Amino acid sequence: MKQRIRVVGIIKNENGVLVLKRSRGRSEAPVFWELPTGKIKFGEQPEEAMTRSLAEYTGLVANSLKLKDVITFLAPEGSSQLSNLYIVYELGISGEIKPTPRYRYTTYKFVKDLATKNIHLNEASMSVLEIEEGKVAPGRISARSAANGVTINVDGASRGNPGPSGIGYCIYDNNHVIERGGEFIGFATSRLAEYLAMRKGIERALELGYKTAHFISDSLMVVNQLNGVFAVKNQDVFPIYRDIQNKLDQFEAVSFTHVPRSKNIIADGEANAAIDKILEK
Repeated sequence: MKQRIRVVGIIKNENGVLVLKRSRGRSEAPVFWELPTGKIKFGEQPEEAMTRSLAEYTGLVANSLKLKDVITFLAPEGSSQLSNLYIVYELGISGEIKPTPRYRYTTYKFVKDLATKNIHLNEASMSVLEIEEGKVAPGRISARSAANGVTINVDGASRGNPGPSGIGYCIYDNNHVIERGGEFIGFATSRLAEYLAMRKGIERALELGYKTAHFISDSLMVVNQLNGVFAVKNQDVFPIYRDIQNKLDQFEAVSFTHVPRSKNIIADGEANAAIDKILEK
Protein backbone atom coordinates (compact mmCIF):
# COMPACT_ATOMS: atom_id res chain seq x y z
CA MET A 1 0.00 0.00 0.00
CA LYS A 2 1.37 3.43 -0.93
CA GLN A 3 1.79 6.00 1.81
CA ARG A 4 1.79 9.78 1.66
CA ILE A 5 3.56 11.61 4.51
CA ARG A 6 2.86 15.27 5.24
CA VAL A 7 3.37 17.79 8.02
CA VAL A 8 0.31 19.90 8.81
CA GLY A 9 -0.13 22.89 11.10
CA ILE A 10 -3.12 23.92 13.17
CA ILE A 11 -3.18 27.67 13.86
CA LYS A 12 -6.08 29.12 15.82
CA ASN A 13 -7.39 32.48 16.92
CA GLU A 14 -10.76 33.72 18.17
CA ASN A 15 -12.21 33.34 14.66
CA GLY A 16 -11.37 29.65 14.28
CA VAL A 17 -8.74 27.56 12.48
CA LEU A 18 -6.55 28.96 9.69
CA VAL A 19 -7.19 27.42 6.25
CA LEU A 20 -5.61 28.39 2.94
CA LYS A 21 -7.07 28.40 -0.57
CA ARG A 22 -5.16 26.29 -3.09
CA SER A 23 -4.40 27.76 -6.50
CA ARG A 24 -6.42 26.00 -9.20
CA GLY A 25 -3.53 24.95 -11.42
CA ARG A 26 -6.03 24.32 -14.24
CA SER A 27 -8.95 26.68 -14.78
CA GLU A 28 -11.43 23.79 -14.67
CA ALA A 29 -10.03 22.38 -11.42
CA PRO A 30 -12.24 22.65 -8.33
CA VAL A 31 -11.38 25.16 -5.61
CA PHE A 32 -10.09 23.56 -2.40
CA TRP A 33 -8.98 24.89 0.96
CA GLU A 34 -6.61 23.16 3.36
CA LEU A 35 -4.65 23.49 6.57
CA PRO A 36 -1.05 24.72 6.11
CA THR A 37 0.58 21.58 4.74
CA GLY A 38 4.02 20.62 3.51
CA LYS A 39 6.27 17.77 2.43
CA ILE A 40 9.36 16.60 4.28
CA LYS A 41 12.47 17.17 2.20
CA PHE A 42 15.39 14.74 2.24
CA GLY A 43 17.41 15.20 5.41
CA GLU A 44 14.77 17.26 7.21
CA GLN A 45 13.21 16.48 10.55
CA PRO A 46 9.39 16.83 10.58
CA GLU A 47 9.48 19.96 12.75
CA GLU A 48 11.99 21.56 10.37
CA ALA A 49 9.71 20.76 7.43
CA MET A 50 6.76 22.33 9.26
CA THR A 51 8.64 25.54 10.08
CA ARG A 52 10.02 25.83 6.55
CA SER A 53 6.69 25.11 4.83
CA LEU A 54 4.85 27.63 6.99
CA ALA A 55 7.32 30.41 6.21
CA GLU A 56 7.57 29.47 2.54
CA TYR A 57 3.83 29.31 1.85
CA THR A 58 2.41 31.89 4.27
CA GLY A 59 5.23 34.18 5.41
CA LEU A 60 4.39 33.32 9.03
CA VAL A 61 7.02 32.46 11.61
CA ALA A 62 5.99 30.15 14.41
CA ASN A 63 7.23 31.14 17.87
CA SER A 64 6.09 27.80 19.27
CA LEU A 65 5.71 24.40 17.70
CA LYS A 66 4.09 21.53 19.59
CA LEU A 67 3.66 18.02 18.24
CA LYS A 68 -0.06 17.42 18.63
CA ASP A 69 -0.58 14.05 17.00
CA VAL A 70 0.48 11.59 14.34
CA ILE A 71 -2.53 10.21 12.51
CA THR A 72 -3.05 7.74 9.70
CA PHE A 73 -6.10 7.22 7.56
CA LEU A 74 -6.98 5.64 4.24
CA ALA A 75 -8.08 7.66 1.23
CA PRO A 76 -11.81 8.24 2.01
CA GLU A 77 -13.12 6.62 -1.16
CA GLY A 78 -10.73 3.73 -0.71
CA SER A 79 -10.25 3.31 -4.46
CA SER A 80 -6.57 4.23 -4.50
CA GLN A 81 -5.80 2.48 -1.20
CA LEU A 82 -3.52 5.41 -0.38
CA SER A 83 -2.50 5.54 3.26
CA ASN A 84 -2.07 9.07 4.56
CA LEU A 85 0.26 9.78 7.47
CA TYR A 86 -0.07 13.31 8.80
CA ILE A 87 2.27 14.68 11.47
CA VAL A 88 0.11 17.34 13.11
CA TYR A 89 1.59 20.35 14.89
CA GLU A 90 -0.08 23.05 16.94
CA LEU A 91 1.61 26.31 15.97
CA GLY A 92 1.80 29.52 17.95
CA ILE A 93 2.16 32.86 16.16
CA SER A 94 3.10 36.10 17.94
CA GLY A 95 0.71 39.02 17.54
CA GLU A 96 -2.03 39.26 14.94
CA ILE A 97 -2.06 36.38 12.47
CA LYS A 98 -1.89 37.83 8.96
CA PRO A 99 -0.60 35.28 6.44
CA THR A 100 0.76 36.30 3.04
CA PRO A 101 -0.27 33.30 0.90
CA ARG A 102 2.13 32.49 -1.93
CA TYR A 103 3.09 29.74 -4.38
CA ARG A 104 0.41 27.07 -3.94
CA TYR A 105 -1.95 29.32 -1.94
CA THR A 106 -3.91 32.42 -2.97
CA THR A 107 -5.81 33.59 0.13
CA TYR A 108 -6.81 32.56 3.64
CA LYS A 109 -9.71 32.40 6.10
CA PHE A 110 -10.38 31.37 9.69
CA VAL A 111 -13.23 28.87 10.03
CA LYS A 112 -15.15 27.44 12.98
CA ASP A 113 -17.84 25.51 11.12
CA LEU A 114 -16.79 22.53 8.97
CA ALA A 115 -20.16 22.69 7.23
CA THR A 116 -19.76 26.26 5.98
CA LYS A 117 -20.79 26.58 2.34
CA ASN A 118 -18.06 29.12 1.64
CA ILE A 119 -15.20 26.71 2.34
CA HIS A 120 -14.65 23.43 0.52
CA LEU A 121 -11.92 21.71 2.51
CA ASN A 122 -9.96 18.98 0.78
CA GLU A 123 -10.44 15.45 2.11
CA ALA A 124 -7.11 15.30 3.93
CA SER A 125 -7.60 18.53 5.89
CA MET A 126 -11.21 17.62 6.62
CA SER A 127 -10.06 14.29 8.00
CA VAL A 128 -7.40 15.91 10.20
CA LEU A 129 -9.91 18.39 11.64
CA GLU A 130 -12.50 15.67 12.19
CA ILE A 131 -9.98 13.66 14.16
CA GLU A 132 -8.34 16.52 16.05
CA GLU A 133 -11.40 18.65 16.74
CA GLY A 134 -13.87 15.80 17.14
CA LYS A 135 -16.29 17.33 14.62
CA VAL A 136 -17.75 15.69 11.53
CA ALA A 137 -19.34 17.67 8.74
CA PRO A 138 -22.96 16.72 7.90
CA GLY A 139 -23.26 13.92 5.37
CA ARG A 140 -19.80 12.50 6.05
CA ILE A 141 -18.49 9.48 7.89
CA SER A 142 -15.40 10.44 9.86
CA ALA A 143 -12.07 9.16 8.54
CA ARG A 144 -11.47 7.46 11.86
CA SER A 145 -14.79 5.63 11.72
CA ALA A 146 -14.34 4.69 8.10
CA ALA A 147 -10.85 3.29 8.54
CA ASN A 148 -11.22 1.67 11.94
CA GLY A 149 -13.81 -0.82 13.10
CA VAL A 150 -12.78 -0.96 16.76
CA THR A 151 -10.87 1.30 19.14
CA ILE A 152 -8.31 -0.17 21.53
CA ASN A 153 -6.63 1.86 24.27
CA VAL A 154 -3.40 0.39 25.62
CA ASP A 155 -0.98 1.43 28.34
CA GLY A 156 2.14 0.16 30.06
CA ALA A 157 3.21 1.09 33.60
CA SER A 158 6.52 0.67 35.42
CA ARG A 159 7.15 1.47 39.07
CA GLY A 160 10.73 2.73 39.14
CA ASN A 161 11.57 2.42 35.42
CA PRO A 162 12.84 -0.26 35.57
CA GLY A 163 10.71 -1.85 38.22
CA PRO A 164 7.54 -3.91 38.75
CA SER A 165 5.48 -3.41 35.60
CA GLY A 166 2.07 -4.08 34.15
CA ILE A 167 0.10 -3.65 30.95
CA GLY A 168 -3.53 -2.72 30.41
CA TYR A 169 -6.00 -2.43 27.56
CA CYS A 170 -9.61 -1.50 26.89
CA ILE A 171 -11.52 -2.40 23.71
CA TYR A 172 -14.39 -0.24 22.48
CA ASP A 173 -16.83 -1.08 19.70
CA ASN A 174 -19.35 1.66 18.84
CA ASN A 175 -18.34 3.44 22.08
CA HIS A 176 -19.25 0.39 24.19
CA VAL A 177 -16.60 -1.39 26.26
CA ILE A 178 -16.24 -4.90 24.86
CA GLU A 179 -13.36 -6.04 27.01
CA ARG A 180 -10.77 -4.64 29.40
CA GLY A 181 -7.93 -6.27 31.26
CA GLY A 182 -4.42 -6.08 32.62
CA GLU A 183 -1.41 -8.30 33.28
CA PHE A 184 1.67 -8.16 35.48
CA ILE A 185 4.77 -8.54 33.27
CA GLY A 186 7.49 -8.64 35.91
CA PHE A 187 10.48 -6.31 36.19
CA ALA A 188 10.71 -4.03 33.13
CA THR A 189 11.27 -0.52 31.81
CA SER A 190 8.36 1.74 30.92
CA ARG A 191 9.45 1.53 27.26
CA LEU A 192 9.19 -2.25 27.26
CA ALA A 193 5.86 -2.13 29.11
CA GLU A 194 4.37 0.25 26.53
CA TYR A 195 5.37 -2.06 23.67
CA LEU A 196 4.08 -5.17 25.41
CA ALA A 197 0.79 -3.38 26.06
CA MET A 198 0.46 -2.51 22.38
CA ARG A 199 1.20 -6.09 21.36
CA LYS A 200 -1.42 -7.36 23.79
CA GLY A 201 -4.04 -5.01 22.35
CA ILE A 202 -3.20 -6.13 18.83
CA GLU A 203 -3.38 -9.79 19.80
CA ARG A 204 -6.78 -9.37 21.46
CA ALA A 205 -8.17 -7.52 18.43
CA LEU A 206 -7.13 -10.39 16.18
CA GLU A 207 -8.44 -13.02 18.59
CA LEU A 208 -11.82 -11.26 18.65
CA GLY A 209 -11.91 -11.24 14.85
CA TYR A 210 -11.46 -7.54 14.11
CA LYS A 211 -9.90 -6.68 10.75
CA THR A 212 -9.76 -2.89 11.16
CA ALA A 213 -8.60 -1.27 14.37
CA HIS A 214 -7.61 2.08 15.83
CA PHE A 215 -4.99 1.79 18.56
CA ILE A 216 -4.58 4.56 21.12
CA SER A 217 -1.57 4.98 23.41
CA ASP A 218 -0.19 7.73 25.63
CA SER A 219 3.35 6.76 24.57
CA LEU A 220 4.37 9.14 21.82
CA MET A 221 7.49 7.06 21.20
CA VAL A 222 5.51 3.89 20.44
CA VAL A 223 2.99 5.71 18.23
CA ASN A 224 5.70 7.52 16.25
CA GLN A 225 7.70 4.35 15.74
CA LEU A 226 4.70 2.29 14.63
CA ASN A 227 3.67 5.11 12.30
CA GLY A 228 7.15 5.04 10.77
CA VAL A 229 8.05 8.57 11.85
CA PHE A 230 11.01 7.45 13.97
CA ALA A 231 13.21 4.37 13.72
CA VAL A 232 13.40 1.76 16.49
CA LYS A 233 16.91 1.90 17.95
CA ASN A 234 16.40 0.19 21.30
CA GLN A 235 17.34 -3.48 21.13
CA ASP A 236 15.12 -4.42 24.08
CA VAL A 237 11.94 -3.56 22.19
CA PHE A 238 13.01 -4.39 18.63
CA PRO A 239 11.90 -8.08 18.74
CA ILE A 240 8.48 -6.98 20.01
CA TYR A 241 8.29 -4.26 17.35
CA ARG A 242 9.09 -6.85 14.66
CA ASP A 243 6.45 -9.23 16.07
CA ILE A 244 3.89 -6.41 16.03
CA GLN A 245 4.69 -5.65 12.38
CA ASN A 246 4.07 -9.31 11.48
CA LYS A 247 0.73 -9.29 13.29
CA LEU A 248 -0.36 -6.06 11.57
CA ASP A 249 -0.27 -7.89 8.23
CA GLN A 250 -3.40 -9.74 9.38
CA PHE A 251 -5.45 -6.51 9.48
CA GLU A 252 -7.11 -4.79 6.56
CA ALA A 253 -6.53 -1.32 8.05
CA VAL A 254 -4.98 0.00 11.26
CA SER A 255 -4.04 3.38 12.70
CA PHE A 256 -2.12 4.56 15.75
CA THR A 257 -2.87 7.75 17.66
CA HIS A 258 -1.23 9.40 20.64
CA VAL A 259 -3.31 10.90 23.45
CA PRO A 260 -2.42 12.46 26.80
CA ARG A 261 -2.46 10.11 29.80
CA SER A 262 -5.60 11.90 31.02
CA LYS A 263 -7.45 10.42 28.03
CA ASN A 264 -6.16 6.92 28.60
CA ILE A 265 -7.44 6.41 32.14
CA ILE A 266 -9.00 2.94 31.86
CA ALA A 267 -6.00 1.25 30.24
CA ASP A 268 -3.68 3.02 32.70
CA GLY A 269 -5.86 1.84 35.59
CA GLU A 270 -5.77 -1.76 34.39
CA ALA A 271 -1.97 -1.70 34.09
CA ASN A 272 -1.50 -0.28 37.59
CA ALA A 273 -4.11 -2.60 39.08
CA ALA A 274 -2.14 -5.56 37.73
CA ILE A 275 0.97 -4.31 39.53
CA ASP A 276 -0.89 -3.61 42.76
CA LYS A 277 -2.38 -7.11 42.75
CA ILE A 278 1.11 -8.64 42.85
CA LEU A 279 2.70 -6.17 45.25
CA GLU A 280 -0.10 -6.51 47.76
CA LYS A 281 0.34 -10.26 48.09
